Amino acid sequence: MTSPRLSLVRLTSPLPDATPAPLLLVGPSLGTSVETLWAPTAALLDGRVEVIGWDLPGHGDSPAPDGPFTVADLAAGVADVLRKLRDDRPADVTVAYAGVSVGGATGLEVGVNHPGAADGIVVVCSGAALGTPDGWRERAAAVRADGTASMVEGSRGRWFAPGWADAHPELATALLDSLVDADDEGYAATCEALASYDVRADLGRITDPLLTINGEADQVAPPELGRAVADGVAAGRAIALPGVAHLAPSEDPAATADALLRFVTALPQGWHGQAAEPTPADGSEPDTRAQIHEAGMAVRREVLGDAHVDRANAKIDDFTAEFQDLITRYAWGTIWTRPGLDRVTRSAITLTALIGGGHHDELAMHVRAAMRNGMTRDQLREVLLQSAIYCSVPSANSAFRIAQETLAQLDAETPEPNQPQTTPTPPTQARPGDRP
Repeated sequence: MTSPRLSLVRLTSPLPDATPAPLLLVGPSLGTSVETLWAPTAALLDGRVEVIGWDLPGHGDSPAPDGPFTVADLAAGVADVLRKLRDDRPADVTVAYAGVSVGGATGLEVGVNHPGAADGIVVVCSGAALGTPDGWRERAAAVRADGTASMVEGSRGRWFAPGWADAHPELATALLDSLVDADDEGYAATCEALASYDVRADLGRITDPLLTINGEADQVAPPELGRAVADGVAAGRAIALPGVAHLAPSEDPAATADALLRFVTALPQGWHGQAAEPTPADGSEPDTRAQIHEAGMAVRREVLGDAHVDRANAKIDDFTAEFQDLITRYAWGTIWTRPGLDRVTRSAITLTALIGGGHHDELAMHVRAAMRNGMTRDQLREVLLQSAIYCSVPSANSAFRIAQETLAQLDAETPEPNQPQTTPTPPTQARPGDRP
């Protein structure tokens, strides 16, 4: 198999050569032309982001495929396009990617197999696996037998949220016309590519900054698919759009454009394959990766104690090293260092989340952490009582048992009154000065 030939189409007006605007390469959904699908969103980005699209084989202006291909083959072609676009621009210009459905799947394959080809990836109305292999093969056979026009009614129900097509008849008709105009073999071959597509086991290999956008009314790729992707990569974030089904750039161009603009303009210019660091809450320049890790480790030790952190660090090996680095930088170095909440409040939120999720091993650890953060036993009891109402009585029952056992252990570990404390109690406020 070789990468299919992909045609490109400019979706925004050319910018003056001296304008260092970010560039966004966008990909289509099965059965659509990229120009029709992305035009409403691109119009809102015009003048601020340069937008160029690519079409699937046999869709839009792309030629029909010469033979079978995979989503990974599409990604290889897209990665080549991204590199060429980057070569034609100044080194400090951000080049990002966004794709819908199979276009989003292609973006994930770019992240897995071509790290750094894009400065950031946006996966729209998609997931790490879509549908079932048998379902895609059956659809391919149906299109070869009856043509893409046979897919119109089914696609109308999948593509659009209830009432949207009636409210936007011209655009809905244009999108469905692009389906009828698609080459039968190009559509069928893309279905077969999706039948073999599944990168769920490979998400951990993606280091590019990544955003998922899913529609709350999407039956094909519901928001939980986007959240699973964002949770599975090194630097991911997920958002869901209300009233949107499977074609977000057409259904809600304003929300889609806003999410894309925020994501693309926040990427470090010329990032080229190194994980982006989070932006501090005060809007200042982000610290380096090492500084964030150092700050996170300091807070982690303050909250959990040196003994716990030393035990965790002693167990780090090649398999777990990246995960430990991830939680130190993002959980402790990015969230726990923020000044917006005091540490007792953060502990209360954390305890409630752990109770609701049934994470009992973590719960015992964070009861200890709450005590170190300055939470009183009366406050702890109130948190557990609150969880009985909003999580469940059985969950709170288990939480009270675990907390009672943990407090008893803490009492047993407390030195005699005439003995010095070996571990100082940290401040309860997360002040800017807490960070090294």
